[in-house]
Amino acid sequence: MPHNPAIDLDREAALDRVGGDLELLQEVAALFLEEYPALLSHIREAVVAGDALALEHSAHSLKGSVSNFGAESAHEAAFQLELAGKTGDLSRAAERLARLETSLELLRCALISLCEEP
Repeated sequence: MPHNPAIDLDREAALDRVGGDLELLQEVAALFLEEYPALLSHIREAVVAGDALALEHSAHSLKGSVSNFGAESAHEAAFQLELAGKTGDLSRAAERLARLETSLELLRCALISLCEEP
């Protein structure tokens, strides 16, 4: 089944990363659901404060986490924020943050559904 960008979860890619173990994937997803709000909060704070270094580090961490799920739009949005932090050009950071938040909401919904599977 092809990746559906409206969901932002590539189930096959995510399962592949955990050796096809659905239970392990559910554990990784549950852990992500617990931890990503803090990372997102750090990204928001960095954007508001204009703290390029903090933005780069927080966005990089989140980018790595979403890559576990083949979440292409969340990965790209986090990458763009990481790049903004790295270059110090935060002129579009708020717009990129909005894109990240939208992508993460889609991913969150998909991961909740995944965690509820028997």
